[in-house]
Amino acid sequence: MTDAKARAGEGLPHGAAVDVKSAMMGFLNEFSGFRAEVKTALQQQEERMTMLDHKTMTYGRPALSATAEADVPHTKAFDAYLRSGDDDGLRGLVLEGKALNTAVNGDGGFLVDPQTADSIKSMLVSTSSIRAIANVVNVEASSFDVLIDRSEVGSGWATEIGAQAETVTPIVERISIRLHELSAMPKASQRLLDDSAFDVEGWLAGKIATRFIRAESAAFVSGDGIDKPKGFLLPAKVANASWAWGSLGYVATGAAGDFAATNAADAIINLVYSLSATYRANGTFVMNSKTAGAVRKMKDADGRFLWSDGLSAGEPARLMGYGVLICEDMPDIAANAYAIAFGDFASGYTIAERPDLRVMRDPFSAKPHVLFYATKRVGGDVSDFAAIKLLKFAVS
Repeated sequence: MTDAKARAGEGLPHGAAVDVKSAMMGFLNEFSGFRAEVKTALQQQEERMTMLDHKTMTYGRPALSATAEADVPHTKAFDAYLRSGDDDGLRGLVLEGKALNTAVNGDGGFLVDPQTADSIKSMLVSTSSIRAIANVVNVEASSFDVLIDRSEVGSGWATEIGAQAETVTPIVERISIRLHELSAMPKASQRLLDDSAFDVEGWLAGKIATRFIRAESAAFVSGDGIDKPKGFLLPAKVANASWAWGSLGYVATGAAGDFAATNAADAIINLVYSLSATYRANGTFVMNSKTAGAVRKMKDADGRFLWSDGLSAGEPARLMGYGVLICEDMPDIAANAYAIAFGDFASGYTIAERPDLRVMRDPFSAKPHVLFYATKRVGGDVSDFAAIKLLKFAVS
């Protein structure tokens, strides 16, 4: 017997000492079993973690993380190109999903890194432009074809033994939207570019977006289609009662260059209900600020304003329950002007654009400044002539 065992039974009768020894042995056995269970659980946990690490190494990181890491070399290489003109990183860069490894100056400039491109795109979408309510599609070609089925497929009631008449063949219209080159040329001093604290990508995104917004917004409204998109006000306009495909129908206010002196709000109501119910559910008014200032004073027969402001910040104003887009490129109220449009622009107007944005650095043409020549390709046209109606400020 060891000293510990002797001390455990010291001063006790023989039977009591045996009981104490037995209890201690039982405790030690239970403790050994508990320790084995803990060890087994820890081993199992370690095996699970090892399997998870193996899966992560085998299948890679989550898509979002992998994409972000893949974009880092492009971002760093693009930053070096903007600041110093060093294009070695961009020339050797392999871009996933592109036909070419990278876009070189001979092809019209280098592709903008994804973060800067996303910043420009978000600024374009958030502005008061037709882009905010139109149908926007990305294409890789130089044009985009829209197919419109403007007739119902023939149908009729049939009987078991009756002869079947031939149904009407649907009419399909093809509208081809050509893409045009949109450009911007901001400039910065080389001293500013050499400042590491200067956010050159953010500065470039803001400058490019500002110039693109101005050019796009005007073209989407009144562009003539010559080296620019066709605006939705370009097609021929006819009185809505005489409307035919290929033209836009209008409703007259009843007064030249103004709303009618009495029941002025009737023109707005007539405009809304000149649009088919198919499109009216997604209808939006488009007008500039001056026109909006005149319209928001209108009241119905019970003295209630037709115009209501958004209930929360960022929510568009509503006119007769429909959204209002304030687009400053719309015409002012004047004789025979089409100052208000109403329609389902997601169906009625299509914007086609290439997703890539290119920038070419020019340190020579405007010394001591550096020019950045940015280009993208975009086009637009009316894709459904039945989806947009106009308000003409005229007697008829």
